[in-house]
Amino acid sequence: MTDTRCPWPTSDTLMIEYHDTEWGVPLYDDRKIYEFLVLEGMQAGLSWSTILRKRENFRRAFQDFDPEKIARYGARDIARLMADAGIIRNRMKIEAAVTNARQFLSVAGEFGSFSRYIWEFVGSKPIRNRLKTLAEMAATSPESDLISKDLKRRGFKFVGSTIIYAHMQATGMVNDHLVSCFRYKQITAQAQRTPVRAQK
Repeated sequence: MTDTRCPWPTSDTLMIEYHDTEWGVPLYDDRKIYEFLVLEGMQAGLSWSTILRKRENFRRAFQDFDPEKIARYGARDIARLMADAGIIRNRMKIEAAVTNARQFLSVAGEFGSFSRYIWEFVGSKPIRNRLKTLAEMAATSPESDLISKDLKRRGFKFVGSTIIYAHMQATGMVNDHLVSCFRYKQITAQAQRTPVRAQK
């Protein structure tokens, strides 16, 4: 049987590109991890395709997701973002992005990098779920429960277990491509060839 693609991107070209190039690829770069943390929080109650279509606007508005810059945002920056029609203008989500930048830097300082901190929850190795159908895909996991609980304890916002599980999928902490998907085999092979860099 010829390998196919996971069905969830449907015929959406932007979703297909995201599926084929980013989703499920192990990610260790702190700034990219923070970017997905913000975007997953922004997605709450919305579709991922909506977020992808606004992604470049988010990058511009949030200074390429530099947590050091965002951690210094004040009332004037919040007002600027609330007036930006190119992003999701939800005050709670915007303020959470700023709060999370500050907490993100605190965690990175404590552990050497945020990557090192978060990858320790999966033993610094991607989880492979070997799914055969989308119906088997979970919305949360014991690991996302633990991460969510710890992030909340550290003062992070919009980090419920469902959001964190989506973040784990996006950053490759979990490989939830269907086993029939061509990306499942590619990412699995890549992870086996690449040394663990979570201790960056």
